[in-house]
Order: sequence, then structure tokens, then C-alpha cells
Amino acid sequence: MSRSPDPDPDTAPPGLTGKILIAMPGMADPRFQRSVVLICAHSADGAMGLVLNRPLPEIGFADLLDQLGIEADTTSRSIEVRFGGPVEPGRGFVLHSVPEHGDDPEGRLRIGRALAMTTTRDILEDLAHGQGPEAAVLALGYAGWGPGQLEDEMLQNGWLTGEGADDLIFGTDNDAKWPAALRAQGIDPSLLSAAAGRA
Repeated sequence: MSRSPDPDPDTAPPGLTGKILIAMPGMADPRFQRSVVLICAHSADGAMGLVLNRPLPEIGFADLLDQLGIEADTTSRSIEVRFGGPVEPGRGFVLHSVPEHGDDPEGRLRIGRALAMTTTRDILEDLAHGQGPEAAVLALGYAGWGPGQLEDEMLQNGWLTGEGADDLIFGTDNDAKWPAALRAQGIDPSLLSAAAGRA
């Protein structure tokens, strides 16, 4: 998954890449209730995103490195491991900060000016040795939508869209992310929750 930082305008994805989805109270799929999802790629072929507020406390970064045969040293970074979504739960995706300018190597998908997703082992090795990007989190699995599926869910009021922010992407107060994302859109979560389920 690599993409030029300046895609051709004729093939550039629609405006949802880099946006967040906020699950509405009526979200039918229990896997996404009260979730905040970063859209990493969106085109006519569908969409791919990572859930931002579902930590996997039972899985430590050091455990994953060990499973992959990556030897960490004393400078290894402490990276939060999250449930990224129900598709391919054994596959890892590193969301991380990047310089705003420069080329993206193979395996890196630029999501915004200073945000990217990497799927290669190299970044894990860097993090295991205290190197790599300034901010990073690891997601296992991803959320995927077929052509038109996400748009349909949005039309059925399953999702609200908003702008991504560093505290939503890299912050560790996961319980606060869903209400914070709603408040950033000018919505009081308590009023929204109270109205859920009424005809």
C-alpha cells in the first residue's frame, strides 16, 4: 500500500481520506458502537479505515515483537496496540507521524500532510530500537467497506464525519475519544444518546 504524496487529480480519492467517522447511537453493528474510525483510503472501489478508540490491553507491543522475532533493546518504544477493525485481525498497521514533505517509501500510505500508515516490518524494527516516527500506534485488523457501502451507511445515519486530530489518533484516553469527537462537531453526546432509539 503505497501512494504518491501528490496523487493525480483524476485518480485522487474522494474527500473522506484522512477524515474520521464517528459512530452514531443507532449504529447497528456492535463492533463499531461508540467507535471513532480514521479513513485511511477511500475511492470508488471502497474504503479502508482504522478504529482509533479500541485498545487491546491484553496484547503488548513487546509480545508482538517477540511473536515476529524482532529483538527489542532497552530503548524500545512503548506503543499502544489497538483493535483496528474486524477484517484481517492478524495483520498489523502502524499509524504514525511523518514529515510534511518528502517521498513515501514502499509500504507507506500517506493519509494526510503529516500522517501515514505503514505495513512493513522495518518500522517495527525501528520502534523496537527507540527510533522511527515521533508518534505511532499499532492497529491489528482494519475496517473495510465495498463500493458504495460506506456512503450507504452514512446516508442511513450510521456515521458522522469530522476532521482527524492528533489527540484522537495518538491519544491514550480512549474512553474520551467518542464524546470528544462529537463535541468537536458541535454535538452534545448526552443529548445525542438520550435521543437514540426514538422514532
